[in-house]
Amino acid sequence: MMCQTDLGDSSKMKKTLWNLLLTLPIFLVLLLLVANAKAFGEETPSEFHPDIRDPELLKSFDPAIKELKIVRKNQLISQNLPQTTPTEPTKPSSEPPMTSVSQLSDVQPTDWAFQALQSLVERYGCIVGYPNSTYRGNRALTRYEFAAGLNACVSPVNKLIASSTADLATKEDLATIQRLTEEFRPELAELAGRIDYLETKTAQVEAEQFSTTTKLVGNAIFVVADTFGNRPNNTPANDTKDTTNTFFAYRTQLSFQTSFTGTDQLLTTLRADNIPNLTSSTGTSMTRFALDASSFGDSDLFVENLYYRFPIGKKITAWIGPRTLNFPIYVPTLNSLNGNPFQGGFSRFGQFNPTVYRPGFDGAGAAVAYKFSDQLQAHVAYIADGFFANRPDKGLFNDSSQAAIAQLTISPSKQFDLGLTYTRKYFPTNSGNNLTGGTGSAFARNPFGQNATTSDNFGLEFSWKVSQRFTLGGWFGYTQAHQEVGGDNDATIINGALTFSFPDLFQQGNIGGITIGIPPKVTSNDFRLAGQQREDPDTSLHIETFYTFRVNNNIRITPIVYLITKPEHNGNNDPILVGVLRTSFSF
Repeated sequence: MMCQTDLGDSSKMKKTLWNLLLTLPIFLVLLLLVANAKAFGEETPSEFHPDIRDPELLKSFDPAIKELKIVRKNQLISQNLPQTTPTEPTKPSSEPPMTSVSQLSDVQPTDWAFQALQSLVERYGCIVGYPNSTYRGNRALTRYEFAAGLNACVSPVNKLIASSTADLATKEDLATIQRLTEEFRPELAELAGRIDYLETKTAQVEAEQFSTTTKLVGNAIFVVADTFGNRPNNTPANDTKDTTNTFFAYRTQLSFQTSFTGTDQLLTTLRADNIPNLTSSTGTSMTRFALDASSFGDSDLFVENLYYRFPIGKKITAWIGPRTLNFPIYVPTLNSLNGNPFQGGFSRFGQFNPTVYRPGFDGAGAAVAYKFSDQLQAHVAYIADGFFANRPDKGLFNDSSQAAIAQLTISPSKQFDLGLTYTRKYFPTNSGNNLTGGTGSAFARNPFGQNATTSDNFGLEFSWKVSQRFTLGGWFGYTQAHQEVGGDNDATIINGALTFSFPDLFQQGNIGGITIGIPPKVTSNDFRLAGQQREDPDTSLHIETFYTFRVNNNIRITPIVYLITKPEHNGNNDPILVGVLRTSFSF
């Protein structure tokens, strides 16, 4: 309390001093004017001191006294009243004080006293000219004229001083403050001690903190799920019964986000999980989750991401990294609501266009984004299989899976985005040949068996924000695959989807969504294996819906259901239903 009062008194004293300083220009100008009167006055030499009580002398001053009365009546200042002559009567203006020095026609910015006059007119309003808007600043000044001017300017000075001192503390206030200081002296001493302790602890934390450049963020997902429906008939006839049971699994990430310049970021992510890959239990990859177990083994802790992002000038951003630098990290997929595995859908196919954004392996390489404008961006990247990129016998460009992507993202308005994407992939023999990123039918994933394959993948993606609470999106993918070893065959693969997103559905922060699509399907193929043409006979539909409950900023609960009709694009197979209850934690 004492500190606040002292600060308040100090502030008032500073305010008073400042206003007093503001009045200095008035007195300085007036002193200059007196000096001019002494130097240029013709009526009164400096050594002559008349006795103003002499009646004859007062009579000779009658014209000047009349002018002084008029000036004082209007509280105006006229620094250079003209001398009274029979041919030019003098009468100061009765107009209100001027607001701008430019109203004086005979005052120029080049005049030596221009700034002083400007201050007196525009700051204090105590200067007035003659009726013809002249100032006549070169005329001599009498002592009466000086007195009239000084009197006119004293009034605003008094107002400034009064406004500055009105709130100053009285003696009674000071006595009260002193009494309160004595009364609360122990509390003030304790408060000072606490502040000293906090300063010490702050210095200790700063000296021992984890890092001055690194931020730790993380997330965890709990998944309770089950599947319903018989396995597809691509297994023995006596092995089609649904054998899955309700299971409980998890996935957790810890990310270290390090910045060295404030505009760059080194991302290091550790991950452990045990969410199952449903391909083996359901007989089809069409049921897979967006987030399922890695190839490192259940619950093993491993480095999931390791890459560095940095700007090059104002329009270019670059990424480089040896671990999992996959396309969705730096290329906009235009399905941020339904495709978010933490608060959107949970199926692998429902995330985004799989043939252009899923390379089919963990990547190591580099990427560049160029922002032409807010309406046009370009992204290009090249990655190789991260499990072979570090091996001298494989490397980045030789006997390893490779993929390159280029995308133009066009945004004619803030509500509409369009993506035009091209991805080139290469898979060596016996590399898995996962052309569709673990989605779609088995024929679509490896149309030529395990023979070396290249594919040209074209994607069209869009997102249209129809309103604040509804976004329509979708994609179409077209793939031309070519067999590089063991034959000269070609295959055509398509996929597509429509997404319906409902942000803030029923409550702010909640999200609802629907995805309806056709997982990757082989529509034509020249390749035959054991006399069988690897071409999908029917068309499967993927229908997914979810609703995310936002418990708070860090916890979300989402029930998800998706249905696969005609699994493996085969009408002989029964539908499969997947139910998921996902709880997401972010910190």
